[in-house]
Formats: sequence, structure tokens, C-alpha cells
Amino acid sequence: MMPILVIAAIGIGIAALVAFAVTALSPGSETTTAEERLQVLAARRPKSGAGNSDEPSLLLAGGLDDSKDWVSTLTSSMPALGTYMDQANVTMAPAHFVGICVAAFVGGTTAVFLTPGVPVLLAPLAGLVVGALPLFWLRMKRARRLAQFGRQLPDALELLGRSLRAGHSLAAGFGLIANEMNEPISVEFGRVFQEQNFGIPLEEALDDMASRVPNMDVRFFATAVILQRQTGGDLAEILDKIGHLVRERIQILGQVQALTGEGRLSGIVLLAMPPLLFLVMLWMNKDYVMTLFSDPIGQKLLIMAIITQVVGALVIRKIVTIKV
Repeated sequence: MMPILVIAAIGIGIAALVAFAVTALSPGSETTTAEERLQVLAARRPKSGAGNSDEPSLLLAGGLDDSKDWVSTLTSSMPALGTYMDQANVTMAPAHFVGICVAAFVGGTTAVFLTPGVPVLLAPLAGLVVGALPLFWLRMKRARRLAQFGRQLPDALELLGRSLRAGHSLAAGFGLIANEMNEPISVEFGRVFQEQNFGIPLEEALDDMASRVPNMDVRFFATAVILQRQTGGDLAEILDKIGHLVRERIQILGQVQALTGEGRLSGIVLLAMPPLLFLVMLWMNKDYVMTLFSDPIGQKLLIMAIITQVVGALVIRKIVTIKV
């Protein structure tokens, strides 16, 4: 019984290591110093309107039915999942997404039991891999959407500046962006436009958009608009300067990604090679690999291998991550 538990634990560790390697070597989204200052400035601004500011908008409420099942109650205590799905523009409820992940885990585990010739000990590993596929899909969809939003932002700011010079109001400029540009930026600016039409102050609507879109350029834009409405100034000129700044940052970020691409790819290959080699050896010579699980020294070596892999992933991430 003990070797089975050890094999299951090692399988879970290998799956977690591969997922951690892919996550760790991807371009990070750590908060920069400028973004921290913008968050402090936004926190000092009092929320307008009555009621608790932490409550979700009524425009995004799910309905008048307050009854929840146990899955909804569990996911309600994890607000990060709902925010993550909102950033990916996934309209599915968090409880349903968790149910899909659990169903995928059960399906992957069952497939190993029903497939002849496949070791039963690989069932937990297969379940974790299949169960993690919806999470990887959600992460890729969110990253793709945020990247597309960042590329569209300079054009949106220039369009907003031209609309202001033509005599339109700021709210009309938001509506123009929502009608003339493509997703995802049209969806976010259209939401701000609709929230303002429903009576929500523009400052609060912009702050909510900056919370939905974790992009430093959006925080620059929201802070600049809020300060201009309080102190005055030429907003069109401010938007042109922010748009130029965003374009320069995107260009520098592209150069950094090109220069660090080889390091990221090398890190992924080096970190994924030991788990893949383990699976190949397990298929070719099972008795040879089982010595690592049955012998106490082999178990210690496996634990040390996982620890060194995690440390290596952190070091490579630190090398290839350059903040712009």
C-alpha cells in the first residue's frame, strides 16, 4: 500500500511541477512601482454613492434568486476565480467552471482504468492533467484578451482625443469607441458608457474598468481622466501623450520578449525534460523506475529532484522577467 501512495504523490508532484514551469516561465504580471503608486492614488479617492462599495454592480448581478447550492457557496468564498473569469470575458458561473474541472478529473482517471495496458498508478496523474486543461484554457483566453486590449488601447486613446477635439463629450467618446472598435476594448468601454448612462459616476466606472483590466496603461488613463475632471486641463492633449507612451512601452516590451524568448524556451525544455523522461522510462522499463519508489534513497532523490526543479524554475523566471 505504501508504494502506491508514494507513486501517487510523485505523480501529483510531477503534474504540479510541469504546470508550475509553464506558469513560472510565462511573462509575469507583477505590480510595478508606477502601478503601486496609481493604486495608492485610487485608494485615496472616496467612492461616490451610498452603500457598500465592495458590493458588485447591479448591472452584473445574476438575478433576484438568492438560493445557492453548495458549489456556489464554495466558489463565492473565492472571489479571485470570478475576477479571473471576468477578465477572460467568460460568462460562465464559477460554480459551473469548477464542476467542469472536477468532471474532467474524473473522466481522465476513469479513462486510465478503462484503457488496457496502461498502469493503474497513472490514474491520478492523468486525472490531474485532464482536470487542469480547463484552467490552462482559461489562462490562455485571459492572457490573449488582455494582450489584445493592450494593443488596441493606443488607437482607442487617439480616437477619444479626436472625438474631444471635434466637440463631443467624454461619455460620447466612450460610446464611439464601443461602436467603432472591435472586442475586447469595445466591450470594456461600452460597459463604462452603459454604467454612466445608468447613473454611475464616471470616476467609479473608470475605477471599475481599471479593476477588471489589470493593465498599468489603463490605470494611467483612468487616473489621468479622474485628475483632469478635478483639476481641469486639456484632456485631448493628455490622451495623446498617454497613447504615445503606451505605443513606446509596447515596442520596448516586444523587444524584451524577443530577446528573452530563447531563455524562456530553454527553461521550459529543461524543466519538462525530467518528467517526460520519467514517463518514457516508466513505459519502457517499469522495474527499473520502480526502484526509486521502493528504495528509501530513491524516494529522497525524488524529493530532492522536485525541490531543485522548483528552485530552477524560480531562478530562470527571475532571469527572463524584465519589467517594462
